[in-house]
Amino acid sequence: MVQAPARITTTELANLAIALIRQAGCEYGDIRLCNYRTQRLSARDRSLSNLSDNVSSGFGVRVLLDGAWGFAASHRKTPQEIERIVAQAVEIAKGSRLTQQEPVRLVPTEAYCDSYITPIEIDPFTVPIAEKAELLLNLSERLLGYREKGIKKAYAFLNFTREEKTFASTEGSLIEQTIHRSYTGFGCTAIANGDAQSRTYERSPLNLGYEHINPADLFANVDRVASEAIEKVHAPDDPSNLRTNLILKPTNLWLTIHESVGHPTELDRVYGYEANFAGTSFATTDKKGNLQYGAPWINFVADRTQAGGRGTMGYDDEGVKSQKWHVVKDGILVDYLTDRETAFRLGRDRSNGSAYADSWSSVPMVRIPNLGLEPGEEGGSHTATLEEIIADTKDGILIDGIGSFSIDQQRRNFQFGGDAFWKVENGKIIGMLKNVTYHSMTTDFWNSIDAIGPASQRMQCGTNMCGKGEPMQVAQMTHACVPVRVRNIQVGRSS
Repeated sequence: MVQAPARITTTELANLAIALIRQAGCEYGDIRLCNYRTQRLSARDRSLSNLSDNVSSGFGVRVLLDGAWGFAASHRKTPQEIERIVAQAVEIAKGSRLTQQEPVRLVPTEAYCDSYITPIEIDPFTVPIAEKAELLLNLSERLLGYREKGIKKAYAFLNFTREEKTFASTEGSLIEQTIHRSYTGFGCTAIANGDAQSRTYERSPLNLGYEHINPADLFANVDRVASEAIEKVHAPDDPSNLRTNLILKPTNLWLTIHESVGHPTELDRVYGYEANFAGTSFATTDKKGNLQYGAPWINFVADRTQAGGRGTMGYDDEGVKSQKWHVVKDGILVDYLTDRETAFRLGRDRSNGSAYADSWSSVPMVRIPNLGLEPGEEGGSHTATLEEIIADTKDGILIDGIGSFSIDQQRRNFQFGGDAFWKVENGKIIGMLKNVTYHSMTTDFWNSIDAIGPASQRMQCGTNMCGKGEPMQVAQMTHACVPVRVRNIQVGRSS
């Protein structure tokens, strides 16, 4: 009987690619062999509206030849395909070199032979589909129990991903990683008096297993969410074009951090390598060390090692070990988010590990890692709990959740909405508002914060849908933060 040929391992494929890259005379090269599984379920009203369970598998080869990049990818993981794709990447690098104005140079990085797996308690893909669907339908049914009071639409969702990848480089790294991600939430819409208003609740996307879903917590928030949607649809609009104080919960503030701190400090955007999705950045490198980005008690820290963070992993997609560093320290812009190429241009001796590709067929680029606003110092003069901030506010608006937003081509002038708004007068919440937006300039906004929450009120909020690049890549990250008060901010009515 003829025996079937032995199956070649991922490590053997990686080693083959590295050997071929070296034989081609490249000064650098790497390969990422990846498998992605994504499962999404959603319910709308009393029906399961979506169920998908997709797998994507392939590899991408990147080479640096005479200072020019070449990249090619394939879904066929065979030795013959490895040879073809390496040769194609080399030819692309030769073509790129013809128009290359300056040679690409990379900062050094250590070689690692290591593995990383997201710590989880329950693998989401082992939980039966029927159990997940029942959870979503029950949440939606509970929300629709408020139909007579005005709730006309309800939805709930579950999202899970598992990302498995092996990275190898000509510098000697061989790194295996498995990253798990979970995300859930629900919402409803109330209709009255010719108006429709929605309210949502989410357990923020985090790198955890099915234990993050916590059905008891979801059901415990159903009645509140439905009641607030009903109150919101009957609430008055806030007067347009006035200045007031804002009290922002972490559920709202994280998006403002993302757009006005995260994206402006991506170093490829600063250098103009990237200009899609709201342009480049005002935070140019001549401002490093002297730009008063925020008040002296404002600190933004990037952290790829943060427990549960959506951007947490052992290594980035250039094999750089995950790190933690200040981007803004005591209100001053002190650093950026870099890959190995932009770090070299900045004059650094290493990257801070911010390179990420959303697929085996995508080229790694600078992506926002977990980037959070540090809590106020214990006993600090500007540190106060949310309750203390409300009690200390004579006139203001409390905002929870996210809404629409816009920001200009330099990441300076912005507008943000929210999901729920309450009027604050003389230290008390007096009722809901609707259709509120706030407007400011980035540095004006962050310098106007006069109260900041303690570590006990820190929340991990973030996104699983950050788009960047052309063609667009999608990344995910956490922006842990605390409640803040921002003084004298322009507010208006959303359309």
